[in-house]
Amino acid sequence: MSLTPEGEVYLANGLSILDDVKALEQLVTRGRAEPAGLLRVNASFGFGRCRIAPALSEFVALYPAMKIQLQLTEQPLSLGEDGFDVGIRFGKVPDARLNARLLLRNKRIVCASPSYLKRYGAPNEPHELTKHSCIVLRENESAFGTWHFSRGNRSQMVKVDGCLTSNDGNSVLLWALEGRGIAARSEWEINEHLRRGDLVPLLSEWSLPQADIHAIYLERNVLTTKLRTFVDFLSEYLQRGKNQR
Repeated sequence: MSLTPEGEVYLANGLSILDDVKALEQLVTRGRAEPAGLLRVNASFGFGRCRIAPALSEFVALYPAMKIQLQLTEQPLSLGEDGFDVGIRFGKVPDARLNARLLLRNKRIVCASPSYLKRYGAPNEPHELTKHSCIVLRENESAFGTWHFSRGNRSQMVKVDGCLTSNDGNSVLLWALEGRGIAARSEWEINEHLRRGDLVPLLSEWSLPQADIHAIYLERNVLTTKLRTFVDFLSEYLQRGKNQR
């Protein structure tokens, strides 16, 4: 059986079209696997310096076609108004219109140094914190110096005070390590100090509000390759860091 001249033309052109389709599929697949372009990221100073900046360094090494702009701020910026692709946030997602991806479970822990506890003792109940020097962090719009505790159906709201306050978490941690008072810090920040015994957890049967870490982004950015790849990478990076501690 042989093809007519017209059939040979159809066959040749059909094979050429199939080759073009395969080439296009390979191009699309490669584009998905290799993100490129600019990604603007907003995070807080403390977490941004300690975790996000090192993560971004590793990310651009893996994906050299990516460009990253990291802006660290005391207060979270508006993604839409300020032109950011993704923001790193602690606690509850502030706006239901935003998409959010949980990156890392995180809790706040009340702690103090062994030297402070040797000198002043440890509180057994949250209300006993009023008898201690507490190191207070001024952050966001939270009520200054008010710590909210829960234990089952019980809750206590304690107004703490002390001689040292700051809007910088690193300063609060430094003072706690030096025995200047009792602090409430994030698990990601103090895990290594707890493991070494530099800090001792207090009131472990009570819980402070969760401070889970999320990546938030606008609806229009959900399906972009660069954002999806970055959020997947950051989640894996933070989990890896937690497991290594």
